This record gives sequence, C-alpha cells and structure tokens, in this order.
Amino acid sequence: MWPKKVVLGIQHVFAMFGATVLMPALTGMDPSVALLAAGVGTFIFHGVTGGMVPVFLGSSFAFIGAIKAVAGDDGSGLPQALGGVICAGLVYILLSVVVRLCGVKVIKRLFPAVVTGPVIMVIGLSLAPIGVSMASSDWLLSLISIFTIIAVSCFMKGFFKLVPILIGIFVGYTVAAVLGRVDYSSMQTAGSLFIGSENFTFPEFQLGAILAIMPIAIVSVMEHVGDITTNGAVVGKDFFEKPGLHRTLLGDGLATMCSACFGGPPNTTYSENTGVLAVTGNYNPGIIRIAAVFAILLGIFSPVGAFLRSIPVAVMGGVSFILFGMIASIGIRTISNAQLNFNRSRNLIIVALILVCGLGGVKLTIGGMVVEGIGLAALVGMVANLILHIILSDDPDND
Repeated sequence: MWPKKVVLGIQHVFAMFGATVLMPALTGMDPSVALLAAGVGTFIFHGVTGGMVPVFLGSSFAFIGAIKAVAGDDGSGLPQALGGVICAGLVYILLSVVVRLCGVKVIKRLFPAVVTGPVIMVIGLSLAPIGVSMASSDWLLSLISIFTIIAVSCFMKGFFKLVPILIGIFVGYTVAAVLGRVDYSSMQTAGSLFIGSENFTFPEFQLGAILAIMPIAIVSVMEHVGDITTNGAVVGKDFFEKPGLHRTLLGDGLATMCSACFGGPPNTTYSENTGVLAVTGNYNPGIIRIAAVFAILLGIFSPVGAFLRSIPVAVMGGVSFILFGMIASIGIRTISNAQLNFNRSRNLIIVALILVCGLGGVKLTIGGMVVEGIGLAALVGMVANLILHIILSDDPDND
C-alpha cells in the first residue's frame, strides 16, 4: 500500500514543481527555499483544516508584479517585499475571522454555481497559454507526453490508471534522453548537497512595501475561493461547510506568513494538483502530504531538485495541456450539475461578463492596485450576480 501511495505522491510533486520554482525564479527568490516553503506550508494547511482537503500549496503568481517592483532588479528590496507578503497573509487570517463570524452562507450567496462554474473555467483557460508556450518548445516531446497520458487514462487498468501523469513524464523524459534533448547542466552545477543559510532571506517591514503588496491578498483570496470550489467539485464534497472556508483561508494565510519568514514566496492552493486529482480519481489527502514531504526533501537536497529541473520544458508542457484543460472542464461540469437555465438572460449575462473579463485582458485599477484575470472575473461575477438578483428578483424568467 505504501509504495503505491509514494508513487502517487511523487506524481503530485511533478505537477506542482514547474510553477513552484518558476515564480521565485522570476522574482529573485530562491527556488529551493520555495520548494521547502511549499512543503511546510502544505502541512500547515492540512493541520489547520484537519487533513480533510486534498490541496497542495505552492508559489502564488498573483504577487509577481508587486514583489518585482518592491525587490528591484538587483533584489535589494526583497526583505521589504517579504514583509509585505507577511502582511498579505495577515489579510487571509482577518478574512477567515469574518467568514467564521458571518457564516459560509454569505460566501455561497456571493459565489453560486453561475459564478463559480465560469470562474473555474477561467482558471483553467487562463493557464492554457502557459501550457501551450511550454509545449511549443518541442512539439514532438509534448505530443508524446500528451498521448501517453491519454492512452494510460483511457485504456490502462488498476494501478497504472492512477498515475497517468507520472507515466507521461517518464515516457517523455526517456524519449528526450534517447534523442539527446535533455539538458543535464543543472545536475552538473548542483553544488553542495544541502541548502545553507545563504539561501534564506529574512523579512523587513517598510510601509511603502506593505501598501504595495498587502492589497493583492484580496485578489488571491478570490482565487482561493475558486480553487477550493474546484477542489470540492472534483472530490464531490463541500469544503466550504466542512472543514469550513474560514479554516482553509486561515491555513493559506498562516502558510504564506511562515514562507515569507525565511525567504519563501506567498503560498496559494494549486490548480495543477487539483487537475491531477481529476485525472486520477484518487482524492486521499494523505497522498498530498506525501507530496509535501518530497517537496521538503527537494528543497533541502540540491541534487534532487537539479534532476527535476532537467526535465524538458516541453514534457511538462504536454502534462500542462491535460491538467489545465481538465480544470476548465470541471467548470463546465459545475454548471451542468447545477442545472442552470441558460434561457434566462440573467445567467447568460453573468457568465458572459466573467469569461470576457477573465480572459479578455481587462484590467481594473483600484487605488493603484491592478485587478485582472481570475481575480477580476470573480469580482465581476460576484457583483453582477448580486445586482441582477436584486433588480430581477420579481421576474420569474430571470430568477
């Protein structure tokens, strides 16, 4: 039983690895510290939520622009940026208290299926260009990974059917190695066996940095709501009720604060791993915790992380093709399960606004903070649903 769980956990590691190390690489943070923070943060989240939610926490992309602006090109402002990230985590905690006092019904009223379904679609579709960009670096390797995953998912049985992502990566990597398309330079320059104190950066608090980074937590909270909704839709459970949205928000906030305390990026719930859940049908939260152990080991042992960095981008692009598409499909399933009537103008308008605002490149500037993408889609959907519900409350054709 344990060997099977370990393999399933490794599969989740592969799913989260690329995005988890990419975000710190873009902002001047240390990728090894990010892996360590992701593992520790996932354990914090599972501890707060009673180990009930099969969620993995990794580096959040929502903060990239603000962190880069505060840290500067030379990274000299990184300690101040980390202080801002800690304050952003505090926003999560404060909102968790609000949800706890006001009840989850408030959140459900703000985010019914007509809002959450399209937002989930936006999450998957907005990630799609990343998958396409990665895959286009070598279409042969990408297609091999894609077709392997499809073949395993559709035609294999038993244990193999549970690990299509891992098999897809293995086959893609093997073919790449045979064709001489694997870059082993990261393994040759791995350096020391363990990370050291020089890898860590400690936060400093500066008001300007806090004001630049802290408000972005509102956007990431909206993404959190969408991700927890997606995860619950995949698993078939209402995690808003049990363990409660207040607990998932609290776990995410504490994980983010802990990460920033030693130089890691802000954490967030990962759609990539939710995609793995959808593909494999294995929803055991213990598997996610095994993945967290491996993330910690990858962060501590430099050569192991170097080996994973040698996986061709195109192979991971093929995997992303499937994972991101599955997330978008789950959004469609959410709408279908709710049996929404699209003969009603109200539903059509809400979905239309969410899709266009989430995918059309619309940007909203509020007090110097730019809201776009998933966060804007969730905000517009929430507001449109409330307004139309009030205006058309007496119209049976638009209820």
